[in-house]
Amino acid sequence: MPMSTEKLYTEAVELLQQLIAIPSFSREEQGTAQAIQTFLQGRGIPASRLVNNVWAKNRHADPSKPALLLNSHHDTVRPDRLYTLDPFHPVVQDGRLYGLGSNDAGGSLVALLAAFLHFYEREDLKYNIVFAAGAEEEISGANGMELLISALGPVDCAIVGEPTLMNMAVAEKGLLVLDCTVAGKAGHAARNEGDNAIYKAMQDIQWFSSYQFPEVSDLLGPVKMTVTMISAGIQHNIVPAVCNFTADIRVNEHYTHEAILDIVRSHVSCEVAPRSMRLRATSIAPEHPLVQAGAAIGLSSFGSATLSDKALMPFPALKIGPGDSARSHTADEFIYLEEIKTGIATYISLLDTLLSR
Repeated sequence: MPMSTEKLYTEAVELLQQLIAIPSFSREEQGTAQAIQTFLQGRGIPASRLVNNVWAKNRHADPSKPALLLNSHHDTVRPDRLYTLDPFHPVVQDGRLYGLGSNDAGGSLVALLAAFLHFYEREDLKYNIVFAAGAEEEISGANGMELLISALGPVDCAIVGEPTLMNMAVAEKGLLVLDCTVAGKAGHAARNEGDNAIYKAMQDIQWFSSYQFPEVSDLLGPVKMTVTMISAGIQHNIVPAVCNFTADIRVNEHYTHEAILDIVRSHVSCEVAPRSMRLRATSIAPEHPLVQAGAAIGLSSFGSATLSDKALMPFPALKIGPGDSARSHTADEFIYLEEIKTGIATYISLLDTLLSR
């Protein structure tokens, strides 16, 4: 017999409180990986681990059936300096659970795990259900999703747990980060010497801030470019010979990373080096059974501007989870307890609908 929804909810909140109390910055998730593996094993569920990724399959998995992945991540960013609460001390106040990673993506992680437990013993499933708690999501690290996929075996589709207010993110912008270098010539600031790299960089930065890519997506909107970092100069009286800046580009489905890079290089004078070309825009077809099941229970669809491990999945994936993306990476991060409860119920309803179609 599956556990009651109330018991699933109680255990999910208790696990999330435990995870919050364990620092789990990207590449440093050993403690939370152990906690998740112990949680599963304590319920008689064999749990595998590769570096800091943990996964398990439903008891009656059948190699002849398609596989559905339930995935979220247990790594976090470092706490914002404006925190007023202890980020590693879970506190419940006014229906909110506070703590680092509570919203992004702890609520989704424990709600998906609760749904996995609900279906774990079922023998009549149309899909094998795989639960996976991934590492290094916040940095798109090499020992996260890409490594995990290589260990899971064939996967046909996935639900990715991220805070979306339980709306279906059927598309997601890609990410292209460019490191830009402007070369000038050093000189004494008191004389008309040198070629100021900062002044030259300002022209390129102005282009990044004002250029509009012509192709706009119905779901994802326009390509968005933002200069987010800049560094130059070694001393107040020396004209800087080098200026470095970084541009964050959120790419819609109308452009490949290669096309974006070609356009940028044709308009700026600086040297441009991409950090990675692998975080592409993704989407799942409206007619996919996951989307159809969500629509059948009244869930709405949207395009997401934020990146997730969905970008690294070579199979259709639907991003959906409790919490609000606007709270992610903020000081005094929290999730409403009611959001976790609703998330568990919605995940179970979504899977019930998918499995009955």
